[in-house]
Amino acid sequence: MKQLLGLCCVACLLVSPALAAKKKGMQFWNLTGETLSEVALAPVGSTTFGSNQCVNDKDGTVDFDENLAITGVEPGRYDVRMKDVKGRVCYARSVTVEADKTFSISEKEMTDCAK
Repeated sequence: MKQLLGLCCVACLLVSPALAAKKKGMQFWNLTGETLSEVALAPVGSTTFGSNQCVNDKDGTVDFDENLAITGVEPGRYDVRMKDVKGRVCYARSVTVEADKTFSISEKEMTDCAK
């Protein structure tokens, strides 16, 4: 009986992280140093950007070092358009977005910045 209980506990410990990882979904980790009011993705080379992902956050922005849920996007490579709360718009090119993983963008990856 004790062995069966022990096996059940081990099984739960092994399954729990896998279930938690599946529920995570796609996440963007903001390492830009700025608070962003807009994050939108377009297939690489396209100018057809999707909806503003910041609407997924309770305050409508993603602070520096904060994660943001990405929804309605398939895994793939994307150009990312970001607008900070100061009005600066920048791009990160050819960013890999994977299912149930977090991708990050730092200041050095931002290009074509304009206000």
